[in-house]
Amino acid sequence: MGSRYPIQRALSTTPRFTVGRDHHGWWVVHDRLGRVGGLFANEAAALHFAGEESNHDARAVCRAPTGKCVELDGLSTTGAATTERPPLRRYA
Repeated sequence: MGSRYPIQRALSTTPRFTVGRDHHGWWVVHDRLGRVGGLFANEAAALHFAGEESNHDARAVCRAPTGKCVELDGLSTTGAATTERPPLRRYA
């Protein structure tokens, strides 16, 4: 017999996608799950991509705080003028 109360899915409090600029000034979409993401020429393109990937769920997309760099592998704690880039991952 079924339950009288519908099952409620717990919503994640952390958005899946973060949109912001990297240390070079490119627009970046970082996926918390590490499945998709990329570099974009402008903010509109980055937001469009994140919106499409999240099925237009506004809770799944956030903007990076002002002064924070977003790299493809995460959010940097340094300001926008960093000089070091994380090492590239090589795949065989």
